[in-house]
Amino acid sequence: MRGARGTGTSVLVGVAGVLCVATLLPLGALVVSAFAGSTDAVAHYAATVLPQYIFNTVTLVVIVAVLASTAGVSAAWLVTMCRFPGREVFAWALVLPLAMPAYVSAYAYTYLLSHPGPVQTALRDATGWGPHAYWFPDIRSLGGAAFVISMVLFPYVYLMARTAFLQQSSTAFESARIMGRSPWRAFIGVAVPLARPAIVAGLALVCMETLADYGAVSYFGVQTFTTAIYRTWFSLGDRTAAVQLALALVTLVLLVIALERLGRRGRRFSEAGRPFRGLPLSGWRAGLAIAACTLPVAFGFLVPGLTLVWLGVSLDVAWLDARTTRLISNSLTLAFVGGVATVSVAVVIAYARRLSAGRMTQALGQLATFGYAVPGAVIAVGLLIPFGAFDRWLHKLMTATFGVGTGLLLTGTIAAVVFAYVVRFLAVSLNGVEAGMARISPSLDSASRTLGAGQGRTFFRIHAPLLSGGLLTAFLITFVDIMKELPATLILRPFNFDTLAIRANRLASDERLAEASVPSLMIVAVGLIPVVLLSRQIARSSRRRGEVTAVQAEVVVATAGEGEEVAPRAPT
Repeated sequence: MRGARGTGTSVLVGVAGVLCVATLLPLGALVVSAFAGSTDAVAHYAATVLPQYIFNTVTLVVIVAVLASTAGVSAAWLVTMCRFPGREVFAWALVLPLAMPAYVSAYAYTYLLSHPGPVQTALRDATGWGPHAYWFPDIRSLGGAAFVISMVLFPYVYLMARTAFLQQSSTAFESARIMGRSPWRAFIGVAVPLARPAIVAGLALVCMETLADYGAVSYFGVQTFTTAIYRTWFSLGDRTAAVQLALALVTLVLLVIALERLGRRGRRFSEAGRPFRGLPLSGWRAGLAIAACTLPVAFGFLVPGLTLVWLGVSLDVAWLDARTTRLISNSLTLAFVGGVATVSVAVVIAYARRLSAGRMTQALGQLATFGYAVPGAVIAVGLLIPFGAFDRWLHKLMTATFGVGTGLLLTGTIAAVVFAYVVRFLAVSLNGVEAGMARISPSLDSASRTLGAGQGRTFFRIHAPLLSGGLLTAFLITFVDIMKELPATLILRPFNFDTLAIRANRLASDERLAEASVPSLMIVAVGLIPVVLLSRQIARSSRRRGEVTAVQAEVVVATAGEGEEVAPRAPT
């Protein structure tokens, strides 16, 4: 019996190891292809446009990080440590921008703030100015892209910072107040430093998502590494240069991860202590607090959302014609299949890591989550190389042996798209599954083994029922991320297989913003479902101080997708 169980564990660990190695295939293909090809094109880029790519990318990341941290940290402090009208509503409403893809928000703001848009038209009508008689900020610029991206990504910082603030004891803050510091100075000098690891972790997620963005920056005409990779591969046909640019972008991502780990080195999240009663705000201070919480929600969700609704309602076309129905079907199919595949792989890896504490298993599990930090365009390019090579090899083999070609079996298929989703979003599912498994006592495994149950029966009879909630959460988050994913789907999808995201991108690229509002609204509507569920969890948990840390940690882990080292572990 022991031998059978040991064999079963070995097989499971072996399968998990193969799956982990498979997720590293795109990165390995990039490294091999980059060093095997000529560097002449990249040398030409380095002398011409590469400095601009680097400047735009770094500048975009810095501006987004500043805006997102300002909005996220201030809002987290206000709803956690202060008492003012509407605080409970803002506690969950500040999560809503997560449902808004950056490229969808870009479409809405372009319609609102462009020269022929309603804002500038109303300004000219009210003042009588001519088209060139005034200055107005250009939304389709680097600054506009930074604003749009930061307003939909700041909830990452908000969730992380709020979790850390909720764990802080009131003792340190009150001691600073007794020593004569004002609430503002105590916040800056005590609360923020204690929450620094969480804030840095949230900022790392924001920076990696910014580096991965393609839809918003390409629509605004901002030249970054992601847009350069897509254009070099598909417009210029230079695969080698595209791969080398992709590898340079991965290097930037690794730098962000290294800085995030350095910021947390030797530091721990503060332990929960005596509950903080909150600073009562009234008068103009309460008004400022309400404004500080309202503006991020308005800019990140309400303004673009209501704009899309207005455009969609004013459009005199059928919302659910045959083409739109097919797009919805394609999107839901990819999201469902990709979500199931990703969660299934996450379950295998998480269960193997639970059964085997070996260094190799743990290290491979950590490496498998690296795909979340890699842009979808880079993953797609990395998959095209080995998949294309395999298809060519098999086609030649079958032609020479049987006289029948096989064509493309992997490249340009649903299988390739789903594989990219698994690589890209495995971290989200894996962390959700492992967070659920961490709450299952090991004594249940021991009791099951004592009764003679094998590992498989133990999982299906004990772990699976207890993990149902965590699996559903992981699936919902992965489902929404896939619905919003644009570059990987755009590059790897089968011919004539479009999704809502691709349709919205094409219509917006043709400046048909009114028509692009319909598929964009449908993406947002689907994304609202899990975000609202997470928001309701936050609202319910905020009423009970003892439960809030555990629930908040679970929400942050599921949303952020960066593992136990990023978010605090929920207490048992």
